[in-house]
Amino acid sequence: MSVLRWIRRNLVVIAGLLTLAYMILPNIVVMVFSFNNPKGRFNYAWQEFSLDAWKDPCGVADLCGSLSLSLQIAAWATAGATVLGTMIAFALVRYRFRARGAINSLIFLPMAMPEVVMAASLLTLFLNMGAELGFWTVLIAHIMFCLSFVVTAVKARVMSMDPRLEEAARDLYAGPVQAFVRVTLPIAAPGIAAGALLAFALSFDDFIITNFNAGSTVTFPMFVWGSAQRGTPVQINVIGTAMFAVAVLMVLGGQLVASRRKKSAQPQ
Repeated sequence: MSVLRWIRRNLVVIAGLLTLAYMILPNIVVMVFSFNNPKGRFNYAWQEFSLDAWKDPCGVADLCGSLSLSLQIAAWATAGATVLGTMIAFALVRYRFRARGAINSLIFLPMAMPEVVMAASLLTLFLNMGAELGFWTVLIAHIMFCLSFVVTAVKARVMSMDPRLEEAARDLYAGPVQAFVRVTLPIAAPGIAAGALLAFALSFDDFIITNFNAGSTVTFPMFVWGSAQRGTPVQINVIGTAMFAVAVLMVLGGQLVASRRKKSAQPQ
């Protein structure tokens, strides 16, 4: 009975830990198999421990080239979607204009629409415009579907902001630009950062929309898909593990900075 009571008391924590383990398990498998030395072309069965793939992560032709291209597209798409999404979010929250309600509803369409439908629609648009499929069509497509996620993240942050802080800045003779840079932007920064990180992850990871609109351009997800037809080099696991480690370090760094700011803000 004491065990059942303990489980009942900690049910939420246990469910959370099990869910976290379920989510992290694929990453652990990828990490473990990045140290594998498979005998054949497919890295699906453990053979023996090896650091060869870590010593030469670019040992597979075009792997690092596709990775570099994905990082470039993700960086530019994040910048474009973050700037446009932040402006749209402020406009939707702070101003009243015609069709505001309709725009609010339309913002969610790219998130609700199946990716294959959006990909086919974009391909049709580009072909009708006579655009050559490649880097720029992929970048435009990525900015378009990342935009909704940035707007949603920034909009939630802007709606929770206290307008009296900006009014206080204006009462202290701060100009519109100075008030925005010194007061509004720092308060909205967490929402903007969250939207930017989400946009980067979505852009870097996208396959369906990219596959429709890339032409002969090969991004990292497309390289992984193509490699899976012929074999799965260990270097793919190495790149995946490195990206996961960078993401975890960024999250931990953000938590550390936030905790330090919280401590410094507390009265001594």
